[in-house]
Amino acid sequence: MSLPLLTPLTGEDLRRAGVPEPFRLGQADRVRFRELDVLDHVNNAVYLTWFETFRIGYFRHFRVGDYESPGARPVFVLKGVSVDYRAPLHLEDVYVVAGRVRAYRRTSFTMEYGVWRDGMLCATSDAVICLMEADFTTKKPLPEACLSVFRADGAEDQAQPAP
Repeated sequence: MSLPLLTPLTGEDLRRAGVPEPFRLGQADRVRFRELDVLDHVNNAVYLTWFETFRIGYFRHFRVGDYESPGARPVFVLKGVSVDYRAPLHLEDVYVVAGRVRAYRRTSFTMEYGVWRDGMLCATSDAVICLMEADFTTKKPLPEACLSVFRADGAEDQAQPAP
């Protein structure tokens, strides 16, 4: 199956690539030589770059923040990230990174990511991201525009106390 590279993938394109629900946005690319380590597979640190590239694409696609006006972009700060490596990727492999917001609180949210090759899940990741004021110290409440995008992903509201 041929996928368009570095182009947003949605719905049927994701399902044909083996990416399951509830993921509704992904992006395909091909492993480059510079991404390999001495063991001839993708270096572990490269996955973090892939997830960040996807995250910015997600923000742009769903208009989470203003990425068109200089100085207007939101200050999203990566607080923490974890990755679980399941299967290696090699030179010229075509892979799909997909992600979604799984949960949110008042000033932060958790994104989950997956990397698939030919329908096989090769890596997963969770990242906690905070919205900050321009001083990079003060946390800022997530605006309703963000929350509506996150809810469309099926994200759980963890800001509300459990009954």
